[in-house]
Amino acid sequence: MRLFDSHAHIGLIHEDPIEQLIVVQEAKQAGVVGIVSICNSLRDFSTVYENLKSVSHVYHAVGVAPSEVTSPGRDWELKIEESVRLPRVVAIGETGLDYYRKFGDRDSQIELFIRQLELAEKFDLPVIIHNREAGKDVLEILREKLPPRGGILHCFSENWDFARKALELNLYISFAGNVTYRNARDLQEVARKIPLDRMLVETESPFMVPSVYRGKRNRPSYLAETVKFLAEIREESPEEIAEVTCQNALTFFRIAQ
Repeated sequence: MRLFDSHAHIGLIHEDPIEQLIVVQEAKQAGVVGIVSICNSLRDFSTVYENLKSVSHVYHAVGVAPSEVTSPGRDWELKIEESVRLPRVVAIGETGLDYYRKFGDRDSQIELFIRQLELAEKFDLPVIIHNREAGKDVLEILREKLPPRGGILHCFSENWDFARKALELNLYISFAGNVTYRNARDLQEVARKIPLDRMLVETESPFMVPSVYRGKRNRPSYLAETVKFLAEIREESPEEIAEVTCQNALTFFRIAQ
C-alpha cells in the first residue's frame, strides 16, 4: 500500500546526512512514497534541504515555528521568500501557536503566525499549522487569514467539537502516533468521525511514536502502524486509509506522482 508522511522532522531523527538518507530510503522500502520534511528551525532548513535535495520522494516545508518566536532571525521573512522558490518546497510551516510552552508572549506568537499566513497567500502555498493549547485563537485567526490553498492542522490533538469547526474551513486534519495511545479517547472519536477525504497521516518523527513502538524514536517507516490503527477504529481497510490519505496529500501539496 502507498503511504504519505505529511510531517517528519528528519533533521531531528539524525544530524548525520548519511543517516538521514538511510531513514528516508528505509521509509520508501516500507511503502512511504512521499515525506514532507519539516525544518527544525529556520536556521536548520538549508542544511537539511541540502542533505536531502537529491531524494525525489522527500518534499519540504519552510517556516518559523512558535518555539522560535523570540529568535526567528533578523532576515527570517527574506529567508522564507528565497526558500519557497526551491524545488520541492511545497508549504510554509510549521507555523502556529503554542501556549503550553509559553514561547515568548502571545502577541508576538500571533504576529509571527499571521505574517506567515500572509506569505503563504503571497506565494500561493498551503500552511502546516501547529496548535497546542491555543485552539480558540488558532481558529479565529484562520477564519480571517487562512490562505486560499488551505492548511493542515498537524498532529491533531483537539476534540470533535473543535474538529467540526475546523472542517468548516479549507483545512485537513492530520493524525500522528498519539492517536494510538489508550488515553486518547477524544482524538480517537475525531478519527472515527472525520470524513476520509479530509484526513492526512504523519509520523511527527522523531516524536509521537505509535504505541507498538513505545520507547523508540519515531521514523517515517513506522507510519503504517498509525494507518492500521485508524483502519481498525473506523472499521475500514488499512489499504483504503493508506491510499486515500496518500492521494489527499498529493492533491493538497500539488505533487504529481
